[in-house]
Amino acid sequence: MFHARAWSPFRKPASTLRPPTRPLGAAGFHSSDTRTRPRPTDASRARGHTRAMPAALPPVLLACIAAALLGSGGAAAADGSARDARPAASAPAKPKLDHSGRKRVGKASFYARKFFGRKMADGTPMNPRDDNAASKTLPLGTTARVTNLETGRSAVVTIQDRGPYVKGRIVDLSPATAEKIGLTREEGIAPVEVAPIAVPQPDGSSKPGAAARDGAAPAS
Repeated sequence: MFHARAWSPFRKPASTLRPPTRPLGAAGFHSSDTRTRPRPTDASRARGHTRAMPAALPPVLLACIAAALLGSGGAAAADGSARDARPAASAPAKPKLDHSGRKRVGKASFYARKFFGRKMADGTPMNPRDDNAASKTLPLGTTARVTNLETGRSAVVTIQDRGPYVKGRIVDLSPATAEKIGLTREEGIAPVEVAPIAVPQPDGSSKPGAAARDGAAPAS
């Protein structure tokens, strides 16, 4: 049964209605509808990708880039080779031991309190009341006469440690030995002569030193 629409003063007449913005296709769909568009083929995809690719770089520019890369790589390799060729920093060379038994003249100092009881180079603890001494070049076990050139007083020591590592100093004495030769704590250092009495040799033998060859009796 047909029902007529009620008339309304607010309803626009049909002639004033806005026409469709897009024409309908033959199938009744708008032309923008994806169902009416043909699917892209492999050939069209290939053409699309080809168009999207950037233009090839000129050969001259490619050659410049390659040369720059090779140059930076060569410079890095050369720098690495230069670093490898540099000599590695090494510890200071140990002084060569002197087995000759000759006399030597230099400055003497004595052990500070903080070294009392510490293990010396021969493995024994440092005794401030003993005759232990330190030398950089005399073999461990060497007995020597140390004479203070200012007072003329002497004492016999046994080399049991290494040092002193101060330029110009040739022997470190225990406080007891320093007192025997007149080296006071206030002075700290004194010029001395060190004359070996008996020097151990690499083959296990003992060689008489300058003090023994001179026939001088070692001071006690």
